[in-house]
Amino acid sequence: MSVKSFLVVASLAVSVLIGLVIARGSGAQGAAPASVSGAKVVKIGLSMDTLKEARWAKDRDAFVARAGELGAQVTVLSANGDDTRQIADVESLITSGVNVIVIVPHDGKAMAKGVEEAHRAGIPVIAYDRLIVDSDLDLYITFDNERVGELQARYILDKLKDGPKPIKLVRIYGSKTDNNAVLFKNGQDKALKEAIASGAVQVVHEDWADDWKPENAKRIMNAAITKHARDIDAVLASNDGTAGGAIQALKEEGIAGKVLVTGQDAELVAVQRILAGEQSMTIYKPVLELAKRAADTAVALVTGKTLVVKDELDNGKRKVPTLLLDVVTVTKDNVDSTIVKDGFHSHEAIYGHP
Repeated sequence: MSVKSFLVVASLAVSVLIGLVIARGSGAQGAAPASVSGAKVVKIGLSMDTLKEARWAKDRDAFVARAGELGAQVTVLSANGDDTRQIADVESLITSGVNVIVIVPHDGKAMAKGVEEAHRAGIPVIAYDRLIVDSDLDLYITFDNERVGELQARYILDKLKDGPKPIKLVRIYGSKTDNNAVLFKNGQDKALKEAIASGAVQVVHEDWADDWKPENAKRIMNAAITKHARDIDAVLASNDGTAGGAIQALKEEGIAGKVLVTGQDAELVAVQRILAGEQSMTIYKPVLELAKRAADTAVALVTGKTLVVKDELDNGKRKVPTLLLDVVTVTKDNVDSTIVKDGFHSHEAIYGHP
């Protein structure tokens, strides 16, 4: 690294550290950890969009477990996909006197109000896995979501590079209210740009799956089949839930396993679909590590420990200090060396036997 590059990185790290110190020192309700038997106890509020998907229950459990190891207390509230309820949850956490709030927003734009109310009470806010836009967010911790989309698209390009051209592609995006869905699409667009421009890939149908619901993805896939029958080579589905909806439509048409289908989140049913040949791949995001890092960061924000954050993402109002974790492409060939090895799913859960 050149001296100039080092100075830029060092300057960025210092500016980020200064921003986090200011957030911790705002001094109103919730700013000071409670004292129990002379020890400082950090109280964390965890506001979740939903716990209906297995993935989010894993995040919650890992976060709470790590916070407990650090001597912190966590209050978890789930809004079940309701923006009004999630704002009320944040207000409840503020009233309870937490020292820091970690939010998985249902709608990244609507939750800007939650950040504003928390800051008014002197409480820093961390966005977890989904960015909260148009707000003075203190910190964002997530995976490299553009990288997720890029890996999904490149998988299709690599697997079908020697096949007939053009590749007939259906694209199923996530929820428009989730900024991650936009980032996944951006990464996909980046990977597909040249292939689409050259005519090597033809996008025959595309749409957004509201709230990431599998039934909405199935509706999109059904529409694609109605228009193009079986003349479809691949489905670029942005997560495992939408992949599942698409695969159900493909099953009904009798072509499941004959069309490449991407996914993301390494959900148990998705991994089993991969082994059965119905789904082609998923993106494994080590959520256990993400949750642990988020708990570490939340405690550090409150207790004044040093945080070195080198990345930033623009949320429309400011450049937010961002911690990015990497992701892994999973196929039937590396299930054991990734998902099972990390303890994300057990061998028995996946295969049905020890």
